[in-house]
Amino acid sequence: MTSRFLGMLLVLFVAYVNPVASRAQSPVSEQAISSQLEPMRSANPSPWQQLVWLEDYNTRIVLLGVTLLCCAAGVVGSFTLLRKRALMGDALSHATWPGITLAYIVASSLGHEGKSLPTLLIGATLSGLLGLGCILLIRNATRLKEDAALGAVLSVFFGVGVAVFGVIQQMKGNAAGLESFIYGKTASMGIKDIKTILVASAICLVVCGFLFKEFKLLCFDEGFADSQGILSKWLDLALMGLVTMICIVGLQAVGLVLVIAILIIPAAAARFWTENLLRMTVISGMIGACSGFVGATVSAVFYRLPSGAMIVLVCAAMFAVSLTLGSKRGLLVRWHRRKSFNQTIDRQHLLRGMYELAEQGLDRELPSRVPQCPPVMYTELQKMRSWSEKRLQRAIQRAKQDRLVIETDENFQLTPRGMSEAIRLTRQHRLWELYLMTHADIAASRVDREADAIEHVLEPEVIIELEALLDKNYPTMPTSPHQLTAMSGSQVED
Repeated sequence: MTSRFLGMLLVLFVAYVNPVASRAQSPVSEQAISSQLEPMRSANPSPWQQLVWLEDYNTRIVLLGVTLLCCAAGVVGSFTLLRKRALMGDALSHATWPGITLAYIVASSLGHEGKSLPTLLIGATLSGLLGLGCILLIRNATRLKEDAALGAVLSVFFGVGVAVFGVIQQMKGNAAGLESFIYGKTASMGIKDIKTILVASAICLVVCGFLFKEFKLLCFDEGFADSQGILSKWLDLALMGLVTMICIVGLQAVGLVLVIAILIIPAAAARFWTENLLRMTVISGMIGACSGFVGATVSAVFYRLPSGAMIVLVCAAMFAVSLTLGSKRGLLVRWHRRKSFNQTIDRQHLLRGMYELAEQGLDRELPSRVPQCPPVMYTELQKMRSWSEKRLQRAIQRAKQDRLVIETDENFQLTPRGMSEAIRLTRQHRLWELYLMTHADIAASRVDREADAIEHVLEPEVIIELEALLDKNYPTMPTSPHQLTAMSGSQVED
């Protein structure tokens, strides 16, 4: 490698000193020069190579710090979201701006470095704690709700910070870079900044791990936590302290305007994947860590893209994916559940309608053997409810696939399995009608519609309790409390 490099320099030096002689005596082609330069090109890796192999020292420490910060923010944000304090982080981050500007003025007046990060963070901490105290004071000492207190503190403190920053711009001295705390600038972070972020993030993760059960009680049942001797007020203050810590150390990474995003968006995205709090905190931390790593990576490759905005955009993209594909609350899952629920309702209405049409030819006593259902005409079945023809055909087709209904000539008939299911559904429906008429004073002319609106969402335990309550008086199939005529059921639109 060294000999090739020296040889290339010698050739270039000779060509530069005596280009004519070099061409006449030892001609050097462009291919030869290109072959000499090829090792040098491979010695200068592209930004993507440096990023993939983490060859740049500054890139390594920035990615490590931002990833751990966003992971801790996702974990803390899970409790904040469930505690319904989502805007608390936004108010605290905006409340730090006057502390940063006043710390710069005080440090510069005393002859110290005004842009020293520890000095600015101390000012931000004091200002953030003052803002938190103002929020608690307004909420507890007045009749204003917490959202009003958050809005007032957020706007007033940020307005004070903007006014003081205007004074700083009129002062002598170099205040350039101070505005990076508003929008964030990861490229300006050094090893001391990263150490501060690592320590603060580790503290947040450890505290959340030790107080996980207590925070869980605080989020879901504060009254029960008080009854168990757990001081919910101190836990609330501890949680707000963690939020304040994340907001302060995240100022230089994403800025005070966008720090609320890394607190709330990962937790909100994790909510679509699970109903378990432990899994939610883990998923939220992973989403936050991935968002921080990918956002900082994109910002490192494309230098003109701000890191804070890229981290938030990656968070938003992962939230959109979770919103659409979430296994518990995603849009696709909810659509599928709703579709399955509607299909179940249609099937129950179809079986009950066919039974009620054929009921006059059956014995009302429930025999040991399931009776055979006589055929039902399609036109009579369509008049039974306000079904469209397309919807009724789909319901019949699904019932035929489930072997509940068979087609005989142009009529339809319940199979033994379908007959058994129809008897069960009709009995439950009429028991529920009798219960509503007896205990809820609902008129017989309206009870069918009211029962239809409720019975499909009853839990199995409620149905068992209802049957046990009415079985003594109605051991057999109860008669319908209203006249069974065309379109007597609830109106079901396509």
